[in-house]
Amino acid sequence: MYIIKVRGVAKIPDYVQLRDDAFTLLAYFRVDRPDKSLEKIGLGEKAEYIMQLVKEMPFGQIKKLEF
Repeated sequence: MYIIKVRGVAKIPDYVQLRDDAFTLLAYFRVDRPDKSLEKIGLGEKAEYIMQLVKEMPFGQIKKLEF
């Protein structure tokens, strides 16, 4: 699974994309509201870990998640 942090422009907020190994979009959520999206794909228990990575990542970087 991959995580991408994207900077928003103007009225569009910053957001995060989670993609599988085939790079198919699994989840797309605002940086400040990850809860429902992560629970919907079964990663609710890993939300704290994922959001810590998001805080540390620079915008535009793709990082592989290993659980």
